Amino acid sequence: MTQRRRRPLSPEAAAVIRAQQSFSRRRLMGGAGMLGLGAALAACGTSGTTTGSSGNAKPAAATDTSASDKTVNWANWTLYLDYDEDTKKYPSLEAFQSETGIKATYDEAIEDNDSYYGKIQGQLRNGQDIGKDVVVFTDWMAARLLEQGYAQKLDQASIPNAANILDNLKSVDFDNGRNYSLTWQSGYAGIAWNKERLPQGLKSVDDLWKPELKGKVEVLSEMRDTLGLIMLQQGVDISGDFTADQFGNALDVLEENLGNGQIRQVKGNSYKEDLISGDALAVIGWSGDITQINAENGDKWEFVVPEAGGLLWSDNMLVPIGSPHKANAEALMNYYYEPEVAAEVAAYVNYICPVKGAQEVMASSKDKELAALAENPSIFPSESDLAKVKVFRTLTGTEQTEFASEFQRVLGN
Repeated sequence: MTQRRRRPLSPEAAAVIRAQQSFSRRRLMGGAGMLGLGAALAACGTSGTTTGSSGNAKPAAATDTSASDKTVNWANWTLYLDYDEDTKKYPSLEAFQSETGIKATYDEAIEDNDSYYGKIQGQLRNGQDIGKDVVVFTDWMAARLLEQGYAQKLDQASIPNAANILDNLKSVDFDNGRNYSLTWQSGYAGIAWNKERLPQGLKSVDDLWKPELKGKVEVLSEMRDTLGLIMLQQGVDISGDFTADQFGNALDVLEENLGNGQIRQVKGNSYKEDLISGDALAVIGWSGDITQINAENGDKWEFVVPEAGGLLWSDNMLVPIGSPHKANAEALMNYYYEPEVAAEVAAYVNYICPVKGAQEVMASSKDKELAALAENPSIFPSESDLAKVKVFRTLTGTEQTEFASEFQRVLGN
């Protein structure tokens, strides 16, 4: 079984990637957090119309032609849907088309939130069809679209399977009641290491700064993940009202360990290649990535949520304001919230499945490999696991600007 999901990048990470031209992709935790999974899950063509000529006016939703045009176009992240290497098709999406009669196109168009938003922002602002009826954005970018009026309100009656969403994902601070969005997948940021080279293991972020790991540590270019983990290690509640000084204290730790050579590089998802080559022995990384490289390269790495806590993030499906196929998009969302389908996707991407019942489907499978995945905490975390993770809180506009600027300064950009 192949697991190859890559992790999205934030605007900050995207800036690093563009500057260094050395990474491929995610994401993620940004300007808007969510209310929490468990204790942490708890803790662009056809023109539309606008509501006025003011620069602050929000566009009106496009007329829905789903009844006469059985089409749905989906934009998602790279390697984020079950894929058959032999047929070069997406099995679950093929089944959706057969079941509904709706022709579906799938485009791995989203390399990071910021760059994709930049491509479609003008059309969204004008209420135009971006050519996609479902887009997948991380919490903070989903929040931006909702705030700007760039997503259509969903017809709850058309998505009855939305009732299968995990209880603590039902309401998020950017979309209370899930009127505009549905979670696609979630995941963790934590620490990982080479078990063969570091048999003693790691327990905390501070363990990354041990002298014997000098030059063999890599951290994520996603500001919130790397600094969020350091802040948690310093006893800061990143889901609460932390201060600029507390953020600065974490930044000092990053700057020190970059300056003294402890940190080899700051990277996006390409840190995986350095783990595989042995250039990096320990990292701040993403849960699904480690599951992936273990499946493809032998069970050589361990991922844990640090003792002081880890980070939780989610990606969300939305219908762009100019989409003329909203009902078809809702049918797609409803289909992927069937537990059997959600289990099929989860077995491929290996991130936290947001759908109730999917674990039971996996566990009952006659395929032993698939059944074993039902016990994988990276896909189906326990309440005790979820109690260890936090969601990086919503940043104010001023904080976003200042924090991102300071982060880029420390990275040398």
